[in-house]
Amino acid sequence: MLAEDEASRGLGIELLEHGPGTATLRMTVTPAMVNGHPITHGGYVFLLADTAVACACNSHGPVTVAAGADITFVAPAYEGDVLVAIAEERTRFGRSGIYDVSVRRGDEVIAEFRGRSRSITGTTPGSTRDTTAHRTPGTTTKESR
Repeated sequence: MLAEDEASRGLGIELLEHGPGTATLRMTVTPAMVNGHPITHGGYVFLLADTAVACACNSHGPVTVAAGADITFVAPAYEGDVLVAIAEERTRFGRSGIYDVSVRRGDEVIAEFRGRSRSITGTTPGSTRDTTAHRTPGTTTKESR
């Protein structure tokens, strides 16, 4: 999945380790990631953590996407910082899962992230297009009720 992720690859995000329900990723903060304060824009920290969850939740096989997430920024990061995101599965139930991610600079916590995932039925690896039915936007089907 990560090999096809243009957004993450374009930001230099690297997969360091992975296993069932876990993933460790690394990203170096570039000048383009710094806001006007000058600290790392929170969106980039969020993206790193979200990518770690994506790797962890897709480790089980079915195509799985984000259903929601929350982040708490603990400390600022700066240009040149190397950030490491460690994602760990907390639980899976039905088609859903909960994952926690710590984003660190060395031993210092930069952010804590909780992601929620949802497996998509009727999809094939490399595609999030639902192949089971086509729905017209704004319509309700028996399956979506």
